[in-house]
Amino acid sequence: MTNPDKMFEGSYMGDNSQLSDDAVLECKICWYQYHPQEGDSDQHIVPGTPFSQLPDSWRCPQCEGERDQFMVVNDH
Repeated sequence: MTNPDKMFEGSYMGDNSQLSDDAVLECKICWYQYHPQEGDSDQHIVPGTPFSQLPDSWRCPQCEGERDQFMVVNDH
């Protein structure tokens, strides 16, 4: 289980209120980018789901990295 205190380790020091719903985040292990407008069909994440609303069980679809391994690359 992901520790909520570690969420978004590389993103605004864990302050979820600063992360917009449109923010694109990138896995710092394999460089996979999560785009909210695309979601993640393999893990049943519907398009339009912000990164901050992904379930605790969600992992990087390429390397299985946890959510705290993602950092903001584009935040409108």
